[in-house]
Amino acid sequence: MQERLVDRRPEVPADQLVAQMVPPPMFDEVGFDTYIPDPNEPSQAAAVAAGRAFADKVAAIHKATNKKSLFGKKKPPQGAGLYLDGGFGVGKTHLLASIFHSAPAPKSFGTFGELTNLVGALGFGNAVERLSANSVLCIDEFELDDPGDTMLVSRLLTELSASGVSIAATSNTLPGQLGEGRFAAQDFLREIKKLGSIFDTVRVDGPDYRHRDLPPAPEPSSPEQLAERAAATSGATLDDFDALLHHLSTLHPSKYGALIHGVSAVFVSGVHPVTDQAVALRLVVLADRLYDAGTPVTVSGAKLDRIFSQEMLDGGYRKKYLRAISRLLALSRFEVAA
Repeated sequence: MQERLVDRRPEVPADQLVAQMVPPPMFDEVGFDTYIPDPNEPSQAAAVAAGRAFADKVAAIHKATNKKSLFGKKKPPQGAGLYLDGGFGVGKTHLLASIFHSAPAPKSFGTFGELTNLVGALGFGNAVERLSANSVLCIDEFELDDPGDTMLVSRLLTELSASGVSIAATSNTLPGQLGEGRFAAQDFLREIKKLGSIFDTVRVDGPDYRHRDLPPAPEPSSPEQLAERAAATSGATLDDFDALLHHLSTLHPSKYGALIHGVSAVFVSGVHPVTDQAVALRLVVLADRLYDAGTPVTVSGAKLDRIFSQEMLDGGYRKKYLRAISRLLALSRFEVAA
């Protein structure tokens, strides 16, 4: 019988969330030496140099922090901050993972959403306690979905930085522009400025490598072809799009990674544009987890570059949706092993 994602109900104990905060498998072996800067984009070589220098700084601060903790309760040196700003697919995550791999343990790596999920699962004080021993906290795709998350993460990073934890982050928006155009509350704007002051900003320019020399979104399969390919692929799942979207609404986003764990390929039938924002944001998280795992995606129905309605793309979460489309298109071109 064909396996389906909607039949899976994973459970992830809270104490495993910190241990799971490592780079996605596709970044297991990356380093500064494996990042090949585009000669036409000088900011990329400069970003590699900045990443190396930051990693050295992380190690020095962590050593000094540990030395002080051994000889008394003197205030530790403040952690450093690096903010890699750039568009989709310019290698920011590669550089962030390189910083993680270069830093001494303990250390943590996760998306902004995974970080807020961690705090929600553990509680603020417990999360600070667990992360305060880190040399570095790497946050990929720094996002501000609502004022509550912004203030929560601002407070978290402020406390961690004061404990000697260095912070590295990537985003598609400069620190001073986070949340711009979405929330106007003065308190929120003050929180944004506080966040921005933590980081030295390094720009990484260039075209999206996932779209370089690649054709547009592939034509969807027919429902019959989709079912045949799913049945012929060991470890694959086949789901109806609407049923899958409903299933996602019943799971905490922190469980989406466990939902697809061990799945060799995901096949989805009846794909159509999503018009509800809550549904669309859950789909973004699933796309991120599929991309992290390198799981091929094949669909019937609408093309993957039409998965979000134009109204969604014109709204405040445009960058999120474009990132999800970029990642789903990359996954749709992965070879599916039968």
